[in-house]
Amino acid sequence: MYALVDCNNFYASCERAFRPDLNNKPIVVLSNNDGCVIARSREAKELGIPMGAPAFKNEELFKRNGVHVFSANFPLYGDMSHRVMSILSEYTPEIEIYSIDEAFMQMKGMERLDLYEYFIEIRKKVLKWTGIPISIGVAKTKALSKVANRIAKKFPDRTKGVYIIDDEIKREKALKWLDIGDVWGVGRRHAKRLKAININTAYDFTELPDTYVKKYMTVVGLRLKRDLLGFPTIAMEEAKVKQNIATTRSFEKDYTELLELKERVSTFAVVCAEKLRDQNSCCNSIMVFIHTNGFRPELPQYSKNIVIKLPFPTNSSIELSKFANQALEKIFRDGYHYKKAGVIVLDITPDNPKQIALFDNSNPKHVPLMKAIDFINNKHGQHSLKLASQDPARLWKMKQEKLSPRYTTDLNDIIKIKV
Repeated sequence: MYALVDCNNFYASCERAFRPDLNNKPIVVLSNNDGCVIARSREAKELGIPMGAPAFKNEELFKRNGVHVFSANFPLYGDMSHRVMSILSEYTPEIEIYSIDEAFMQMKGMERLDLYEYFIEIRKKVLKWTGIPISIGVAKTKALSKVANRIAKKFPDRTKGVYIIDDEIKREKALKWLDIGDVWGVGRRHAKRLKAININTAYDFTELPDTYVKKYMTVVGLRLKRDLLGFPTIAMEEAKVKQNIATTRSFEKDYTELLELKERVSTFAVVCAEKLRDQNSCCNSIMVFIHTNGFRPELPQYSKNIVIKLPFPTNSSIELSKFANQALEKIFRDGYHYKKAGVIVLDITPDNPKQIALFDNSNPKHVPLMKAIDFINNKHGQHSLKLASQDPARLWKMKQEKLSPRYTTDLNDIIKIKV
């Protein structure tokens, strides 16, 4: 059996975990620079606030309905996610972390257990230890566990947050209930095509001939169909090394000077280097892009990216920062107001063994230096040590006017109890 565990309204739940006064109140979380809505509590959804709603256009709506607005607090959300996943891993060694708030669990050798009570216990433990409510769907396949999870989340009073599809009657009933647009793996384009031929539910989809599914949705769609029919076809995936790593940000203001952009690009390159070292990888190419503010049509517009092949594989912050700024110099143009930039490291290979060039190689002294920097930053706080080319005051120059404390990742923000 497979189980899909999904954290309910995860970002909002992270804020509530440390602010119980926000229970049953509408909450929205905004994107970088407090741009648009990226997460909503159930109460906010009921007010009709859509995903992606621009914050500045909805300020009156937020104020009128008492909506609590938060800037995205990704250090907090990432840490809370890690805590939830750590608890889940205690119950089965086979766990696939699907996203920051979702994980598949494969329950081998547990056929004789009362699975409903088993997952009720897991749900209670996660809630007690982290304050995060979860919904759990259980079935013979991954796709069906997704369907079961939707039912658990849709009908919490009846299911108590856990639903199991364990027979044909439940499977057919669930698939006839689920809209084709809500099926895992069926995107908007496929959903539109399927509805045009009167395929409106997941059950209708499973009745389609294999030849049609394979023709229009390739072998991926065929696997999904078999999974929905109850034949395990989509396997658990192992954690994979990322094939590219990106760090991009919009700025809190328009930048016009090359020196200002160099500082940002250096910081982005350093973050990419840290992520490479974290997964024991190096990169062989790097992309840098910049573009102006498309929301200011009265200004001249310009966007450009460049990919440069590195002379050697590296994960050194010093070397990647240097190469990134060399790339930036080639695409920067005076006379423009730049609003966003980014660094993407490509052509990722293992750190060891690495291909050595005949003449030009990464400085071997950087290896112990980067280890020391990572150790100090992990111990004393993120980016306690920086390169001279970085802004010493802060990492991201973003608008975050409604940022909550980093309760679990910064000692300065830890909850204080007065007795």
